[in-house]
Parts: sequence; structure tokens; C-alpha cells
Amino acid sequence: MQNFQGVGVSPGRVIGPVRQMPKPVSEPPSGEQLSSGTTAEEATAELKQAASAVHDELKARAERASGDGKAVLEATALMAKDTMLLKGAAKLIAKGTSNQRAVWESAASVAEMLHNLGGYMAERATDVLDVRSRIVAQLRGQAAPGIPASSTPFVLVAEDLAPADTATLDPGLVLALVTSGGGPQSHTAIIARSLGLPAVVAARGVDDLPDGAEVYVDGAAGAVVVEPGETERAAAVAWTETASLLADFDGQGTTADGHLVPLLANVGGAKDAVAAAGLGAEGIGLFRTEFCFLERDSEPSVDEQADAYLGVFAAFPGKKVVLRTLDAGADKPLPFLTDATEPNPALGVRGYRTDLTSPGVLKRQLVAIALAEQQSEADVWVMAPMISTADEAADFRSMCAEAGLKTPGVMVEVPSAALTADTILSEVSFASLGTNDLTQYAMAADRQLGPLAALNTPWQPAVLRLVRLSVEGAAAEGNSKPVGVCGEAAADPALAVVLVGLGVSTLSMTARSLAAVAAVLKTVTLDQAQELAQLALAARTADEARSRVREKLPVLEELGL
Repeated sequence: MQNFQGVGVSPGRVIGPVRQMPKPVSEPPSGEQLSSGTTAEEATAELKQAASAVHDELKARAERASGDGKAVLEATALMAKDTMLLKGAAKLIAKGTSNQRAVWESAASVAEMLHNLGGYMAERATDVLDVRSRIVAQLRGQAAPGIPASSTPFVLVAEDLAPADTATLDPGLVLALVTSGGGPQSHTAIIARSLGLPAVVAARGVDDLPDGAEVYVDGAAGAVVVEPGETERAAAVAWTETASLLADFDGQGTTADGHLVPLLANVGGAKDAVAAAGLGAEGIGLFRTEFCFLERDSEPSVDEQADAYLGVFAAFPGKKVVLRTLDAGADKPLPFLTDATEPNPALGVRGYRTDLTSPGVLKRQLVAIALAEQQSEADVWVMAPMISTADEAADFRSMCAEAGLKTPGVMVEVPSAALTADTILSEVSFASLGTNDLTQYAMAADRQLGPLAALNTPWQPAVLRLVRLSVEGAAAEGNSKPVGVCGEAAADPALAVVLVGLGVSTLSMTARSLAAVAAVLKTVTLDQAQELAQLALAARTADEARSRVREKLPVLEELGL
């Protein structure tokens, strides 16, 4: 048997045949010129038509998707109509270059620029190259690159998956995801969790596996075994039985001794909210409001926004719904709001900071939220992303009050917010820890990069200490404020126990993770959770922290988590 070790990002134990992602679209020959009889104008028009077709196809797929998948597809669709990409290609065509070669070279230039910007913008380089391949395939009359067609279930293996591919996986056919690249917070990982697919990333060498090879995938342990034996087959059968036990959540998160830990859902729109309510979520801990703004050249009106928010509120009458205000910038550029030429967008004008350069957009969004709240029965809380100082928190609180919103809060994703949580939370009503960005910023490690996967885990003791500091700051001077977690860390059942032990009050996650987290929490008392949190805090490394905690939670192995 041949073994591959990667990073487990979504639990599950399955056996199935490998299907590799198709090889990339071949590069048009260097120096390829316009064919005789074809004018530059005709070639440019053909290119624009192909780009528009790619845009429309991705947009159509976005309309059939929801949540993270919908947002990813919409953002990728925008790239197909990117002005810089198409103008650069048109200039090359005007000099006699074929349209296939022109768009290939133009996309390479745009991708290099984005890569050099670093951080989140470097991730967009992948989107540009993905769109380039789709446009060239369209010009050639070939099928677009994507998930391989199959009438039988398979394990999808690839170097990495483009966001547009990851967002449209069919969990009825794809048994598991395995990539040789990517990281624990990559699009691949996040979408796998939202679909409930076992997934392993950063497993070097797996992209050389032949089609049809039978493999065993353990999405919790990060293991991939070729030619599985009886032990692996028994584990896969046991997981099938266990999965049915983890399919339901009774609607109340609690420890063994009755300490309540509300389990909430992360959603991206009304469709997600309805699904989360059906899976027993006790409310919404993160409502990503970007879906109202994507694929637009101008800001949506207050009424348009209010209607969209109302659809989410309606799914949770009488329950808490926490909205994150527009988190534009970095990996979510908007033409009417953000500056794509920033030298370091991950550290630039994003989230709350867009109010510095485009005042009014945030205030109008808050008015829209208040308007929707007036027409619903939901308990609406509102938080701003990328808050770094107490002055920013106070300013956001004032804007909420002006709009008539009574429960303002902040995202803790910048280390300075964790370090000064006492002063920041003296200004607002609550905080929610965005562990994806908090980890990325604390460890100075781009969360999309496979080589940095070991750094980019919330099990890092430094990140756990920032969580503890946030909770301690919230309780300073006897003025206790709730601190929740809405990052992907909350979806890890073992880490969820640690977070509760650190004093986190609520956990919000993809709705499919609710049952597993609830099942594990019910096996420990609050005292035991606190002891496990201390074990993790005292560890020297992330691996040691994770191992220490998992050793004390045998239920994880029993449940295949």
C-alpha cells in the first residue's frame, strides 16, 4: 500500500476510484498570428463574444449554487469581463497576434501583477488563469476545463481546484476531494466543508495517481491510502454507519453538564439561511452580505439591500442573526468601492476601512439593515470587519445608533483587536472572532498557499492565545461582553471544545458541521473543556496542541472525526 499524508480539512472515510482533473488547456503557440482573411476587429469581436459566453456560463452556475459556492462563482465570472484583461488582449490583436495567444499573454500579465501584490490579490491570479483557459477553450470550440464527467462516484484528485470548479462539485458523484496543493483555509477546503465532502489538501504526490486507482481517504486524519486493505475497508463501512448518526442536530448546543453553547450557521443569502434552519441552527452567527454587491458596477439601493436581508431574517424569526457589513477589498474587489492597484490589498482598504475612501456606502448599508429589521421578527446584530482600534469601534457604534440598530459589534480578525479587546469591547456590544483571517495575519501566512498549510491552522498556540486574550478583554472590569467564533475553526469538533474551554460563548459554522460539533460537545463538561484548552495553550506547536486534545477525546475516533 502507498500512503500520502496531507492536511485533513473535512471529515469522512471513503473508498473509491480516482478521477484526475483534466490537464490544463494547452498554451497557444508563441508568436501565433492572425489567420489570413481575419481582421483584428473580427478577432477582437470573437474574443469578446467568447469572454461573454464564459461569463454567462459561470453566472448561470452561480445562480444554481448558494453560499460560498455562489460567491466564488460570481467573483470568477467578473474576471471574464475584466477590462484590463480584454484591453490588453485587444492591443496585442491590433498588432497581429491571434486572439487565443493575445488573451493568453494578457492574462499572464494580469496574473503576474496580482501575484506580485501578494496576500488576497495573489489568490485572484488563479481566477484569471482559470478564466483564460475557459476563454481559449471557448474560442477552440472545446469543452471548458472542469470536473470530469462520470456516471459513477469517484474520488476527485488534482493539484488544486479552481474556485469555479470547487464551487460546483456534485456531492452525489464526488466521494471525496484530494489535492496536492492548497491549504486548510483555501476555497477547496471551505467548499468541501459546506458540501459535507471528506477532503484532504496539501498531499504532495497525489496528482500522479492514475485514473481508476482505488484509494481510501480519511478527511479527518489527512490520510490517502492506495490499494486499501481490510482495516481501511472496515473504517469506511463504520463511517457510513456513523455518518447517519451525525446527520441530525437536535437544535441545542450544550456540554455534558448543561453549559449552553449556541451553535449558529454561516450563510451567504436567503437560500443558505433556509437550509441552515432546516438543519437545526440556533441562529445565524455570520451573514455575509457581499452577495448584494457582487457582479455590479454600482452600489445597490437601500431598498434592494433591505429586500435581500429580509429573506434571511425571515428564516429565523425570534432568533439571533448576526450580519457582517460589507467586507469588500482584498479578494472581493468592487469596481465602485475598491482600488485594485493597491500594493498590498490584504493589508489595505478593506472591510470597515472602505468608509475612509468611500464614505456613505457603509451608512447606507446600515440604514438598509435597519429597514429590514423593522419588517422582521429576527434579533438583528451587526458587526464590522477589519476593526483594529477602539476609535474605529466607537465610530461604528455611532453609525449603528444613527441608523437605529441597537446591537453593534466587531470582528476580531486583526491581532491588534485581540490584544486590545478590553478597550474595543468597551465601545460595542459583542465580538466575533474571524479565525481564518486572524490566523493568516497572526502567522503572516497566506491561507491559500499549500507550502504554508502547517502555519495556517487555528491550532497554532499563538492564535489560541489571541482567542483567550479576546475573551479576557471582553470580561475586563466586570463589563462582560459575548465573544463568539464564526471562522472555520468552529467547524472542527475538537477545536470547538477548546474554544468553549477558552470562554467563547457561541460557535458559528457551515450548517453541515452542526451535528458533529454538537455530538462532541455533549461528551465533555465545561471543566473538562477548560482543562483541554489549557493543554492546547501550553503546547509548543500546532501539531502538539491538536494531538494533546484529540488524545483526550476518544469520541472523535469513534465518530470518524
